[in-house]
Amino acid sequence: MSTLCQSKETYKRHMTIMACIFDITVIADDQKSADQFIDLAVAEMERIERLISSWDPNSQTSAINRNAGIKAVKVDQELFELIHRSVSISKVMDGAFDISYGSMDQIWKFDGSMNSLPSRDAMAKSVSRVGYQKIILDTKNQTVFLKEKGMKIGFGGIGKGYAADKAKALLQSLGVQGGIINASGDMNTWGKQLNGDDWNIAITNPLNKKESFGLVPLNKGAVVTSGNYEKYIIIDQQRYSHIIDPRTGIPSKGILSVTVFAPSAELGDAIATAIFVMGIDTGLDRINQLPQLDCIIVDDQGKLHFSQKIQIQQP
Repeated sequence: MSTLCQSKETYKRHMTIMACIFDITVIADDQKSADQFIDLAVAEMERIERLISSWDPNSQTSAINRNAGIKAVKVDQELFELIHRSVSISKVMDGAFDISYGSMDQIWKFDGSMNSLPSRDAMAKSVSRVGYQKIILDTKNQTVFLKEKGMKIGFGGIGKGYAADKAKALLQSLGVQGGIINASGDMNTWGKQLNGDDWNIAITNPLNKKESFGLVPLNKGAVVTSGNYEKYIIIDQQRYSHIIDPRTGIPSKGILSVTVFAPSAELGDAIATAIFVMGIDTGLDRINQLPQLDCIIVDDQGKLHFSQKIQIQQP
């Protein structure tokens, strides 16, 4: 088996950023160079966190939320474009993904304290201020306005994927020939391994994390896996996920994990969330209509469901 560059090595660092576990792997000449590259990638992701955080009162995102129903807020082009793309995804996925979910009332508890469902009125009220249609974007003035008081946007369903994309782009611009950005299941790769092989991504069995269903080679783009097998409740023998439909206030059910293959981790992140909400049949039907997107769904019985173009290597 040939090697691409015998003097180079593969280096990896494990860290916590944006309240998520990140692993960054790079191919570099030595440890010093690898550390410099990874430090720059970390700084880039921390910059993004400061921009999109809804918890930081000094962020532009917080300024948008504070001024909901009051006035439009001028923001950096980068944030404006991220919000614009988020709204576009909401339209394509029929609102199953929606960054205005931040205004939902916290009527669901996943700490074991719930033993009955909230009332339909409570669920309807919890989503009364949610709706991507109420996010008003002014391209000319680069402003964002939330139409109703109490509305909030948040990037929990897309932010870490976006950060992974930006870190990857930065490392590529610095000449790093290959690597992986793993943002808690959002896998972004470029280049190849030192032996010339593609990076292989394992599709984990959510019912047994020590097992994988198979390997998928990845040399460009991203693969994102979202799961609800660790945070859920069971009421009347029904399993309810912490991933809640922003249109109804009802948690998703029937799916354990969704793996999406996409041109970017940002897009894959959002689409995976939407598929949980849409369900198996509707989610697969929508994915099959969209170019450059594929997915693997594991239902709550452990059965696999594939989109039309998916290819997987058995372990």
